[in-house]
Amino acid sequence: MAKKKVAVAMGGYSSEFEISIQSGTIVCDALDKDIYEVYPVHLLKEGWYYVAENGVKSEINKGNFSFKKDGDTIVPDLVFNTVHGTPGEDGYLASYFKLLGIPHTSTGFYAAALSFNKRDCLSVLKSFGIHCAKSIYINKGDETDANTIITKVGLPCFVKPNRAGSSFGISKVTSLEELDPALQKAFEEDHEVIIESELVGTEVSVGVFKSEDELVAFNPTEIVSENSFFDYEAKYEGKSQEITPARISDEDTLAVQTEAIKIYSYLNMKGISRSDFIIQDGIPYFI
Repeated sequence: MAKKKVAVAMGGYSSEFEISIQSGTIVCDALDKDIYEVYPVHLLKEGWYYVAENGVKSEINKGNFSFKKDGDTIVPDLVFNTVHGTPGEDGYLASYFKLLGIPHTSTGFYAAALSFNKRDCLSVLKSFGIHCAKSIYINKGDETDANTIITKVGLPCFVKPNRAGSSFGISKVTSLEELDPALQKAFEEDHEVIIESELVGTEVSVGVFKSEDELVAFNPTEIVSENSFFDYEAKYEGKSQEITPARISDEDTLAVQTEAIKIYSYLNMKGISRSDFIIQDGIPYFI
């Protein structure tokens, strides 16, 4: 039986591209070479390339996502999407592969776009009764009044780019004077910003997958950051503990698993999802 040709897409156009390259490299190493022909593909602002083991690059033909290897034209049978940020997590690649008819590992384009946009995702989920932090949304160029913002969300609060990941551009604000610098930092990543009230409690992450017609939630993982929140250092440089199963009660475990399954269903996800929560006073708040 011929091996399936798997292109592992990595990189992206955001500050997360280096993390994505690491993710893609791990996937390339892990895939069974007896079953798959594995092709690392870097999707970067400067161009899309297949990158051979010797570092030689072959430009991607965006008309059919093909590339050259040793003189042969390779058209992948499927794409393993490990692109962090845009265009991998926000639906653009899902739309592209849908049009080309190439199977891929990420969710559909609409679910990806919706879940990547914090403002729109929270707005939809709040309408279904999912608990979320108090929030304010600001577009770059809007007139802002720090006192009005702090009156609504309180202190401390978190300032986040609306469409970014890996904690890039996020600040914890503990005083009125810190708000403007935090906004400027967030606007470096996105022209839309979300400001949220602080939630105090146990942070957990819950995976969900679909097994035939049943949605199944994994055991929650507890996140314990050494820093003031689960920032870049905590996520990627060892400044945190990730404890599975989380040290929470059976009741709290069931509550966050139930919420994660609801979110998967409400957002029409497919494959595997991960939802993050802070359990405050026995209530899971989706973050």
